[in-house]
Amino acid sequence: MKIRKENGYEIRPGADLYEANLEEANLRKANLREAYLYKANLGEADLYEANLYKANLGEADLGEADLGKASLGGADLRKANLGWADLRRADLRKANLREADLREASLGGADLLGANLGRAYLRRADLREADLLGASLYKANLREANLREADLEGAYLLGMIIDDGRGNVYKCQEDGWGIVGSIAA
Repeated sequence: MKIRKENGYEIRPGADLYEANLEEANLRKANLREAYLYKANLGEADLYEANLYKANLGEADLGEADLGKASLGGADLRKANLGWADLRRADLRKANLREADLREASLGGADLLGANLGRAYLRRADLREADLLGASLYKANLREANLREADLEGAYLLGMIIDDGRGNVYKCQEDGWGIVGSIAA
């Protein structure tokens, strides 16, 4: 199924790679457009500049993977593990990241325009200069996340949890931000 090209591997659009073990694979610049990678193991894989447009990566393990500058527009990443993954400057426009684990992920400069991050776990994630224009962050956990210069215009924030760096935890409610507790010192 793999075809070697000068600039990486190409896998036919819509390829079925259900539960495939691609841990630590070198898939730099690979074309995985519309591939079915549901529950696949891509932990620590090199997917730098890979094309994963509209790929199904639901419940996939992408922990510590390099997805820098990858094309993940419209991809289904529901309940995927992206903990400690490098997604800097990745295209995640309209991607479904509902309930994804993005703890300590690097998302600096990523394009998350219209992405669904509902109930996503983004604790200590780096979202500096990320474009979250119109994204849904419904009940997302962003405690200790870096949102410096991130664009949240038009984002849906209801139920989103953040902290102020001083031990206070806040939740976005219908009537504004409310303190919900403090972090134990």
